[in-house]
Amino acid sequence: MAALASCLAVALATPLHGRAQDQDTDDDDPWGHSSADDITIKLVTFGPGDDVYNYFGHNAMVVQDRGQGMARLYNYGMFHFGPEMLPNYMKGRLTFWVGEGPVRATFARYIEMNRSIRVQELNLSPDKRLVLARMLSTAVLPQNRNYLYHHYFNNCSTKLRDLIDSALGGQFKKQLQTPARMSYREHTRRYAQQDPFIDFVLVFWMNDQMEMPIKQWDELFLPEELERQVARAHYVNSAGQTVPLVASAYTVFEAKRAPTPAVPSARWPWLLLLGSGFGLLSWLTAQWMLRAKGSFPRRFFGAQHALFGLLLGLPGLLGFLMWVLTEHVVTYHNENLWLANPLTFCLLPLGIAIAFGSPRALRGARYICYVLAAMTCALYVLKLLPSFDQVTTLPMALITPVNLLYALAHHALQLHGEGRTAKAAGATPVLGTVAREEPHA
Repeated sequence: MAALASCLAVALATPLHGRAQDQDTDDDDPWGHSSADDITIKLVTFGPGDDVYNYFGHNAMVVQDRGQGMARLYNYGMFHFGPEMLPNYMKGRLTFWVGEGPVRATFARYIEMNRSIRVQELNLSPDKRLVLARMLSTAVLPQNRNYLYHHYFNNCSTKLRDLIDSALGGQFKKQLQTPARMSYREHTRRYAQQDPFIDFVLVFWMNDQMEMPIKQWDELFLPEELERQVARAHYVNSAGQTVPLVASAYTVFEAKRAPTPAVPSARWPWLLLLGSGFGLLSWLTAQWMLRAKGSFPRRFFGAQHALFGLLLGLPGLLGFLMWVLTEHVVTYHNENLWLANPLTFCLLPLGIAIAFGSPRALRGARYICYVLAAMTCALYVLKLLPSFDQVTTLPMALITPVNLLYALAHHALQLHGEGRTAKAAGATPVLGTVAREEPHA
């Protein structure tokens, strides 16, 4: 899910059908006439951008033939923007393909977007460079270019990682079998936290697979992590010598933007404060309804429910659908659905109906809030079990006080509203309750 953003960037920044930078050819293998000694392979890392689809950066590979004066940029981040894109992504069936484009024009577009460009020339033997070049030219052929995208396991960065490892005969992967310095979730958060809403939604939707122990090899789903590990890698060449993987490195363009945080921020105190404030507002509005005349307090109460259902219920509804209807394994059995789910989304239409004075909608919202409060309390108990190991700190900090205080607000309306009605026989019904007059003796 997170790596989707890094791959989307290239779809905007790179032409769908690029040509060679300095020389065109219609051969299926443009490097068929190249001398191995003239071939150069470069890993290009593009820094993060301003939009959600490029928060995570991107990378590509450049093949250059100095003898023929030609170069091509290959990337695995191509996909089609269209009406079928979002449904396919939601179902976990999003198809990407390998594209090629001109180097200079692609660099110019990234510079225009104020995105850093860093280049690492790979220190490979001539024969391995030629083999890698031909593998890339074969990958872009129509019959080979498509692949089924996965956010963490099969994306534009892991494809290049695997190519480099293949060129080294598996030595690259073998060096990266020590534990990663952080989890998938932590890596995702440190890139997404510049946008609090995206940060929260990604955290909310992802299950405990994001906490599973991973290796340094797995961290290379991120372009900058691949760049970092390539820079420090060594391997044994055909002569038995241990040599660095990078022959040279340079920066084409350094963007003027804040660097990606080394660790994710701890936002739960702020979310707890926000959730408490939103929940307390509901409880205070309920007290207002019990004491004030007129319809404005009720309308305000209904508007709060509608907002609650939209902001927290919509992610809950989508999270539920991504569990039961899609192939996104990272969204299955999501513990956060105990906090917000399709029931929460029902508060959107019920809140609108409450604002227009519907007693039935008020009762329906009351029962839903009671159920959500009970599910929230149940989650705290279930978290004592070893199998409930998903990191839910941020959603729990925000949603727990909202669910509990909304339930308390409805309890106050039910308790005091009905009590006041019982004392005032024959009075106008309050909050949807019905006052009955005793028959005269």
